[in-house]
Amino acid sequence: MDKRKEENQRVKRSITNALFALMAEKSLSEIHISELVSKAGVARASFYRNYSTKEDVLVTLIRDILDEFREEIDLEKGDIYTFENVVRIFRQLKKYRDYILDLQHSGFSSILLEEVNSFHEDIAGNMPYDSIEKFELYMYVGALMNTAVTWLSDGERFSAEEIARYFVDASARMREE
Repeated sequence: MDKRKEENQRVKRSITNALFALMAEKSLSEIHISELVSKAGVARASFYRNYSTKEDVLVTLIRDILDEFREEIDLEKGDIYTFENVVRIFRQLKKYRDYILDLQHSGFSSILLEEVNSFHEDIAGNMPYDSIEKFELYMYVGALMNTAVTWLSDGERFSAEEIARYFVDASARMREE
């Protein structure tokens, strides 16, 4: 990665970390851009070069996490929901545990779920808008995210492999019923 990209990544991380630190103290609506860039130690222009709003910081973070995950998944079997990929999902979410839980605790789980839904819609490919099968995708994603957030909140008492195995098996049992 060239120096400019590395520096921009550092700036984005600084802004993201500063935003989460400020969100621990007050609501997003109470945070001013000047306060955010000051805490991040970056110029105001750096913020606006990367984001339009404070909410964009959150959405960009989630999309970056999902893009990183996209590079790791194996879709050769044509199914994102193989045991191996579900393990990867849990590992990826564990890697970003603090951000995920902070989003949840700050009341932004809907942004997280919306982005994860979009990610899975993209992976699923062309699905007719009026298809009832689309609801299976949303049920699966909702269950996956709820399971993951609960697992993270509970301190990951089970390994990513154990929770993924349980999730995949439980999903299969529900499909059989």
